[in-house]
Amino acid sequence: MNKSSRAITSFWLMMSFFILSEAEPMKTQLSPDFYRTTCPDLWTIVRREVLNAMEDEIRMAASLLRLHFHDCFVNGCDGSILLDGDEESEKFATPNKNSARGFEVIDRIKSSLESSCSGVVSCADILAIVARDSVFLSGGPFWYVQLGRRDGLVSNKTLANLAIPSPFDTLDNITSKFDNVGLNLKDVVTLSGAHTIGRARCTFFSNRLFNFSGTEEPDNTLESEMLFDLQNLCLQDEDGNATTVLDSNSFDQFDSNYFKNLLNGKGLLSSDQILFSSDEEVTSTTKQLVQFYSENEREFFMEFAYAMIKMGNISPLIGSEGEIRNDCRVINS
Repeated sequence: MNKSSRAITSFWLMMSFFILSEAEPMKTQLSPDFYRTTCPDLWTIVRREVLNAMEDEIRMAASLLRLHFHDCFVNGCDGSILLDGDEESEKFATPNKNSARGFEVIDRIKSSLESSCSGVVSCADILAIVARDSVFLSGGPFWYVQLGRRDGLVSNKTLANLAIPSPFDTLDNITSKFDNVGLNLKDVVTLSGAHTIGRARCTFFSNRLFNFSGTEEPDNTLESEMLFDLQNLCLQDEDGNATTVLDSNSFDQFDSNYFKNLLNGKGLLSSDQILFSSDEEVTSTTKQLVQFYSENEREFFMEFAYAMIKMGNISPLIGSEGEIRNDCRVINS
């Protein structure tokens, strides 16, 4: 996206945010200006570290975005996914174990912020900002991040296993998990568009390649050439750790190609392709949204920005709740 296109898109995103804010007021005390006086260098510090991380590994943008997503679905957006601990911490939950990444980037950002404005910025807010910057620096939309969250004191592996949508879930199950945190069917489709960047391991999609749903056949919604390539990739990788891109057309560019892939049977995860190809009743709605976003990238960007603001507003701790962690990996006490 060139500078003029990005400027136009950013303008309309800002306008749509203000319109949507008037129509549906935020239910908390979060504000984009929360740290304006207490940590004025916040935005510069975070942006610098995200840029450095992406220069080292372009995949990190998707990993940082995913951290915010997985955090918000468990006890709200409270930074609980960052807590170290025993086997009962969220890091060991099935959706996160051996796949959640980017913790060292958050550590570096927190360390820099503690040097600049000690004890001020929460780890939960850091996750929200790095998610936005990861999208924007990948060519996606900009939005004003709502801030003022505080950090939770509990990491809940059991809830993470139940609450975080799985690549193996039916569309009804995914929709139910979104509904449980106040997100709707449109948010399911819109936020799934985040899979325009990043990679996935064979373990998350090999169920589609050889014996899908006990049929002893591959998933017939998977495009034939893509199926052949994926079968060869995963056959040679017995532990399931080989990776491939989620969006074969533009894996490091945040755009609407993810939805175009779904039209052609090239969604990598089952939870991606079912948005267009499932027989479930709700697919009539998701299919229309996939088609619309595939043809209207600007509208996808606008809706994605708003959905991220909405997701970031899931049950945040505010005021005197929780704490501001000194180290994102451990509670202060």
